[in-house]
Amino acid sequence: MIFNGGMGLGTVALSAIVAADQARASGTLAPRNPHHTAKAKNCIFLLMEGGPSHIDTIDPKPKLGSLHMTKMTRERTRFEANMNTGERYFVKSPFEFHRAGKAGVEINTLFRNFSGVVDDVCFYRGLRAESVNHPTALYHLNTGNQFGGDPALGAWASYGLGTVNQNLPAFVVLPDTAYPQGGAGNWSNGFLPAHYQGTPLRPQGAPVLDMAPPAGVTPDRQKANLDFLTRLNRMHRDRHPAHAELDSRIESYELAFRMQAEMPGVLDLEKEPVKTREMYGIGGSNPDADAFGRRCLMARRLVQAGVRFVQVIAMGWDSHDYIDKAHGARIRSIDQGIAALITDLKRTGLLNETLVVFAGEFGRSPDNGIRRGGQVWGRDHNATAMALWLAGGGVRAGHVAGATDDIGLRAVENVHPIKDLHVTLLHLLGLDDNKLRYFHAGRDKQLSQTGGELIRELIA
Repeated sequence: MIFNGGMGLGTVALSAIVAADQARASGTLAPRNPHHTAKAKNCIFLLMEGGPSHIDTIDPKPKLGSLHMTKMTRERTRFEANMNTGERYFVKSPFEFHRAGKAGVEINTLFRNFSGVVDDVCFYRGLRAESVNHPTALYHLNTGNQFGGDPALGAWASYGLGTVNQNLPAFVVLPDTAYPQGGAGNWSNGFLPAHYQGTPLRPQGAPVLDMAPPAGVTPDRQKANLDFLTRLNRMHRDRHPAHAELDSRIESYELAFRMQAEMPGVLDLEKEPVKTREMYGIGGSNPDADAFGRRCLMARRLVQAGVRFVQVIAMGWDSHDYIDKAHGARIRSIDQGIAALITDLKRTGLLNETLVVFAGEFGRSPDNGIRRGGQVWGRDHNATAMALWLAGGGVRAGHVAGATDDIGLRAVENVHPIKDLHVTLLHLLGLDDNKLRYFHAGRDKQLSQTGGELIRELIA
């Protein structure tokens, strides 16, 4: 069963989840002071891969009802996908909406559980992306660079703050049944040292293989074997001083040894009360909700154990047709998990120090992207308007910031690019994007690429 066991420790080692004794001594992943007082100590990033439709989830557009199936003409730009070269038609949302929370935020009625926690959430409807291609948009959201190869947000956070628990990776990724488009580049360390790469756990079966040593091998025997291996590796490293990755490999085996003592307990969801597991949808009748709920509960346990940054991925949001069925199924699969995560973080006192982010790589268009007529309409990619929400440490709870136009095509109020979101997230974690730099390829580099500004309306 998922998250009840333990990817091979050799694979873990070679995936750069590192921070052994030498790393601790040199401060590679030791806890560091933030640039300013942090509002959050760690982050859980809920990545909705495929581009959720803001129009059909958290940013309703009733005007589309009167425009439904009338022809739409729009300019072709690099910010808007045009997957249907024929006539285009406005399409209304097939979903109903209601006002939730004290602020009366309008959201899809299928968010039955999430409706109960919206007063802890800040909705932002003014973000703009710069790509309508899934891999490049995902790279942009996750790393600040559309072309990949740069460090992910979680890698930057680990580089700037270190990690609290030296027995666990600083940056953990909980994938869906497959990797998102662009693959592991979405959680890469890029040009940062290998220590900061995200560590993906296996989405099915045991998340980490070979967590326990072979039968008959005692901890003392295993430690002696690792000490001998370390001596051999260091001899090899000394003969090849220009290969910095050798240090990472050496250190990773030490971390793997320490992980055997701590990781099994963190991964064992059976340690949670039955009521807590049920709250997350674990063991319920919806297998997709069960799987996503497990990842959400695992994220809470990981940050509680000292992991700095956890990314939870949910795929399947690329609804070019049958959006009522496709988005409806996706909403039902995440509703219980996201509500439980916020409730549980609040119950355990972790919400004040944990930043929760919910976002996809872009929004969707108000017109029919592939089909027209009947109940089979869908939506195209749209980078000029996207909505997301945040909760937790330092976020302005129970608030709506920004707005899109009356058909949901473009952000028109409190508009910011993705780099400003990155600057804001780092700020909430106590990091200044202009100070968090790394010298590479002849210049200092940063997450925002060229600098950005805070989205102040999101900050309490």
